[in-house]
Amino acid sequence: MFDIDNTSIICIDVQEKLVKMSETGETVKNNAIKLMQAAKILNINSILTEQYPKGLGKTINEITSIKNFLTIEKTTFSAYQTKEFKNNFNKIKNNNLLIFGIETHICVLQTVIDFLNEGYKVFIIEDCCCSRSEKNHTTALSLAKQKGANIITLEIALFNFLKSSNHKNFKEIQFLIK
Repeated sequence: MFDIDNTSIICIDVQEKLVKMSETGETVKNNAIKLMQAAKILNINSILTEQYPKGLGKTINEITSIKNFLTIEKTTFSAYQTKEFKNNFNKIKNNNLLIFGIETHICVLQTVIDFLNEGYKVFIIEDCCCSRSEKNHTTALSLAKQKGANIITLEIALFNFLKSSNHKNFKEIQFLIK
């Protein structure tokens, strides 16, 4: 599916006010933290976006305190439509993208569609995404899948990166999900 060396993680707008707007926000927040901890352990290139942080606040502290990830402020719904994001992302050159965040039906979906249109292989981490309503969340995932995105879970992503229990970081990653 994807490997550590050819994959980037894009964290879309996991900001405090947005987390609180969804019934599943706390679960998504906890899963997002685990994913970003794994990104640090496995040294996976990651970019964070923040939708209008003056109004919605910054990315949650539990993620920003993990590592100094590149964080880009945006007002466009698709991260790919933000010039600073596009300029920084184009330096990475990874073909596989793991994308997650809030809200699934707005910023996540529009970002996913733009990357699919550019020819990237996109994986949405379903249990690291949410919307204010479950209907919007599931509809967005369905539409993204129709457009060519792969829908996976946090554990699918983590164990795919490891490939084997012999991986040098297996215990550290296993500890995150226990």
